[in-house]
Amino acid sequence: MNHEIDTSKINIRTDLAIEQIDDISYINEKIIDDIKVTNITVNDTNKNKYLKKEGQYITIEFNDITDYNNSKKVEQVFINELKELLNQYDINDDNTCLVIGLGNEKSTPDSLGPLTINDIIVTNHYYYLGLDVEEGFRSVAAISPGVMGTTGIETYDIIYSIVKQIKPDFVIIIDSLKATSVNRINKTIQITDTGISPGSGIGNNRKEISKEVLKIPVFAIGIPTVVDSITIINDSINHITNYYSYMKNNINNPSEKLKIVRTNYKDNDINTDDKKELFGIFGTLNEEEIKQFICEVLIPIGYNMIVTPKDIDFEIKRLSNILSNGINNSLHKNVNNL
Repeated sequence: MNHEIDTSKINIRTDLAIEQIDDISYINEKIIDDIKVTNITVNDTNKNKYLKKEGQYITIEFNDITDYNNSKKVEQVFINELKELLNQYDINDDNTCLVIGLGNEKSTPDSLGPLTINDIIVTNHYYYLGLDVEEGFRSVAAISPGVMGTTGIETYDIIYSIVKQIKPDFVIIIDSLKATSVNRINKTIQITDTGISPGSGIGNNRKEISKEVLKIPVFAIGIPTVVDSITIINDSINHITNYYSYMKNNINNPSEKLKIVRTNYKDNDINTDDKKELFGIFGTLNEEEIKQFICEVLIPIGYNMIVTPKDIDFEIKRLSNILSNGINNSLHKNVNNL
């Protein structure tokens, strides 16, 4: 390449810390059944390198939530991780909570927050009216403030005003995120204590909602539901090259070639010569150069679209159900939706 493009400024963005931070000294991993949980710590030493706020980023990765039993496994892991994070901040059973669902309910991939809010168990009005509340249920309020395009009001201003009025002890925010890997779409939950900047994943930055501005703990929960065209093309190229390598290595292995579904060829790294043979001059580029090349082609003609899976309607309902059940179980001791 004769010149370079700063890809950080042309919408190749991610909301997931796990896609940015690769230094194992800041990462702790564990496997629960087939669910991977990664805890990443961003501190004063590495925050400038990774352009992330200081705090914890907990990532839960899973393969399938369309199956009921699998979704319940993910839900239980989510509950355990959220409870652990709340405990670290000494959140007790009497602390009041405001749950906020960001996003646009009329746009399916952006409706995760509002759909989750619909199933949150709210009790704040009982406490406000002085009614008896069964032991094991804390004071919880919930709101879906909508998006600025439909309300005409900055999301931060709505949230700040509500927090100022009802004075919760802590806030939980749910939002749809953006990833830079197709494999993470609808298959990753991120929990963080750093708050959130609505719309940052698609370059539509709004005022930050965090502990620093609200003066109370803010826990953000998100799931990537969209990816851009640049990422899809780049992932597809990697998929093709690894498939080519796999088929070449197993050319004399009929049992492998007859498989309808192959899952292990993604781990076959293609060598430089094979890549050049397959793609010509294009095959000599490294991954960053390939991204730059794709950017040069797609962005000027407006083809870097934001894309979501075809089954998003079903998956977003199942994911919102996992989050709402998980939050209810984490906030109220007498709730058990498992």
